[in-house]
Amino acid sequence: MISKKNLILTIASMGIFVEALDIAIINLTIPSIQSQFKISNDQVQWLQTLYVLLYGGFLIIGGKLSDIIGRRTIFMIGATLFLLTSLGAGLSGSFGILAFYRAVQGLAAALIMPSALSIVTHTFTEKHERSKAIGIFSSFAAIGSGSGLSIGGIISTYWGWHWVFLINVPILALVIIMSWYYLDADPARKTKKSPDLISGFLLVAALLMLSYGVHELGNFQKHYLLLPGLVAGILLCIRLLFKRLTTLDEPLIDLSIFRSPTVVTANGVFFLLGSFFTGYLFIISLLLQKDMGFSAAKSGLLLVPFSILSAVVAKFALPGLMKRFHTGQTGFIGMTMMLIGAILLIGSILTGHSIFLILLSAAFVSGLGMTISYTSLSVLSIQDIPSQHYGLASSLATTSYFLGAGIGLSILTLFMTTKNVNASVTPLSIIILGIYAFIGMTWLVIFIRNHNSAQKRTAIL
Repeated sequence: MISKKNLILTIASMGIFVEALDIAIINLTIPSIQSQFKISNDQVQWLQTLYVLLYGGFLIIGGKLSDIIGRRTIFMIGATLFLLTSLGAGLSGSFGILAFYRAVQGLAAALIMPSALSIVTHTFTEKHERSKAIGIFSSFAAIGSGSGLSIGGIISTYWGWHWVFLINVPILALVIIMSWYYLDADPARKTKKSPDLISGFLLVAALLMLSYGVHELGNFQKHYLLLPGLVAGILLCIRLLFKRLTTLDEPLIDLSIFRSPTVVTANGVFFLLGSFFTGYLFIISLLLQKDMGFSAAKSGLLLVPFSILSAVVAKFALPGLMKRFHTGQTGFIGMTMMLIGAILLIGSILTGHSIFLILLSAAFVSGLGMTISYTSLSVLSIQDIPSQHYGLASSLATTSYFLGAGIGLSILTLFMTTKNVNASVTPLSIIILGIYAFIGMTWLVIFIRNHNSAQKRTAIL
């Protein structure tokens, strides 16, 4: 018989599985959505951009609401909202309605992620037991992300793109019912201070305006009044946000955490990693389907082995690598592999879409680089700071990743051609990805040098 603790772990893991699955599952459905709604690459990217920007922008607020209102309550609200928006997205009859529901899905994910993790950490209190539970919980997120492409491809081919959203409905209905019966009631709170919601909205508003401004740069002559207005709006939001973060007693983000060069480096490179990986998934789905003519199902199945490779690397190779090298060095190795993956993808296009080079590229990016980079930067994000800031630092790192995904994808699609239907993906768009990886590598090299210099000075003293 399954113990109550394991049931709770299953509930939380199912919630995070759906949230992680939805980030990846949409990529191989993009050509089908484009075909139905007659939209271009730079328009369809908003389905991913809106999701990740609202996810990243409200993630910290989701964590604070879990602490103030209660993790069970917020988890169930997030799961219910995700169910309703999945249903709405699956039944959408226009691209605008679909984009709206996709955006609110991101907000729901921002409620599910921190509350689910809080449920796990408060259920498993013994150190070894908690580590094992978090490992299982994280594996569900990894499985969701890794299997999203293949599942999305198969569903899109045989059922239609609507079902990549509708499939969430029965899973989340089961999660909500089980949560009602098995999750412990939230303890009564003596004080219920509301989190700094205004700062959260200012952050998201600034990022959405920035993404839209980047999106419309190519049409500057048509929107010569809109773009200056967006710049003014972004600057106003940033100024108000900074004022709130520096004057409130309990701000959304404690800016003192950024005094650590390690935290700044980890978040900066996380931003670039999100830009690269989300853009890579977007590009490879278009490359395999629109430029090479593979079905969504076949495209997904081609990429399955690299999800398995990622799990194998995480289990067997990564621990040894982390012991042998400094965290910054392993992060550099990971970002180097991402760059190699981009170079191989360019080579594939220049050699007539070589499937061997495409699969080798996926091995470097999805199988090796992403696993090593994400883990290394996660560890780096909480180094050299007081333990009481670990939760905030971890949330900031995840936020940086998703904000990078949204902004980076907007920049990428600005350089993607839509005029030549025979070339949805060009070398130029992949060069943009390479630039993201190269900047990340350079940032880490500077950090490693400064770190080594500081250690030498300390040793001399």
